[in-house]
Amino acid sequence: MNSPSASTNRKAWSVLIVSTLAFTVCFMVWMMFGVIGIPLKKELGLNATQFGLLTATPVLTGSLVRVPLGIWTDKYGGRIVFALLMALTVPAIWLMAYATEFWHFLVIGLFVGLAGGSFSVGTPYVARWFPKHRQGLAMGIFGAGNAGAAVNKFVAPALLVAFGWTMVPQVYAAVMLGTVILFWLFSYHDPAHLVPANTRFVDQLKALKDPTVLKYCQYYSIVFGGYVALSLWMVQYYVGEYGLDIRIAALLAAAFSLPGGVLRAIGGWLSDKFGAHAVTWWVLWVSWICLFLLSYPQTEFTILTVNGPATFHIGLNVYVFTVLMFALGIAWAIGKASVFKYISDEYPQNIGTISGIVGLAGGLGGFVLPIMFGALLDLTGIRSSAFMLLYGVVWVSLIWMYLTEVRRFDVLKKVQPAQQGT
Repeated sequence: MNSPSASTNRKAWSVLIVSTLAFTVCFMVWMMFGVIGIPLKKELGLNATQFGLLTATPVLTGSLVRVPLGIWTDKYGGRIVFALLMALTVPAIWLMAYATEFWHFLVIGLFVGLAGGSFSVGTPYVARWFPKHRQGLAMGIFGAGNAGAAVNKFVAPALLVAFGWTMVPQVYAAVMLGTVILFWLFSYHDPAHLVPANTRFVDQLKALKDPTVLKYCQYYSIVFGGYVALSLWMVQYYVGEYGLDIRIAALLAAAFSLPGGVLRAIGGWLSDKFGAHAVTWWVLWVSWICLFLLSYPQTEFTILTVNGPATFHIGLNVYVFTVLMFALGIAWAIGKASVFKYISDEYPQNIGTISGIVGLAGGLGGFVLPIMFGALLDLTGIRSSAFMLLYGVVWVSLIWMYLTEVRRFDVLKKVQPAQQGT
């Protein structure tokens, strides 16, 4: 006969496994437009800005619902909220196959975007099944469901090429329905995990008055918002910049999305070992270097030499570009965990509220950035302008971090020995 602790442990791991699977499917659906948007762009005659809006629309809903979903999870339990959330997306995913106008896709995309709110449901749901000393590991494993962005890049192009783009939402709707059933069968509810949820969305927004919270929002808008934005943008970037087939383009784009999802747990371990400040500082510097190189457009220039004009070409080939994207994906996976380590260190009594606000900011970054990528491409005609924008945002984060943390630590180190000597 199993002991109560053994039974609880079995339930905890069952909840973790099935929740991670559900989150992976939700993220796969959330990123769907990153692949099917390419034939839709041609079919609907969209410019780059409209394409950015198309891909970003689901991200908007998934971001805005994060805070209320977190509150409802505390009040009603993660099992019922997660199951209902996934079930609500199934009709919208299916209807997408029958949309014909640009506005149809935008409206349906808003409902499909509910899937993106699953992170703020699954994180507290999973964490409460584990003791405090194992919650970081549990949340890290669950967070690896971000790899659904990479799964989308493997599955959607194959369906698209074989059957046409309309098959993708139909298959995804069936997969989501199957996931709802599987989740309900193998997940559990514990009334002891429920907590009073009297907090309102408006009350949580008051945390934005804290400049430290704003700083963490800035960091997360890069490491998560940038991750979402580039996951949506990279397939069409490979197709346009290097003339690749959509299947090869999606495979190479997964070199960024896959490590950006599955390595989040390693970021949590590094943050525990070396501290959130040190890890985030180096994440930003690695991002700065990668984005500086990625920003350089394909360039041809002519120099007048003693032997006549000589023409040279400078630009990243597809292999170097992919290696840099791979490195950037690793850095941002680690950064996503280190930002939340900051929050647990600074706001141990208010982690739910602050996490909801920071998560909302990261999601909104994932909504705004693809639209800005498209607008810059329409304005400049330079595809690498997307990386130029991200390079500038990373500069802001580095300067902000230096002024508020690095310089402050240096001053403290100088003041403390002086005080000891007096």
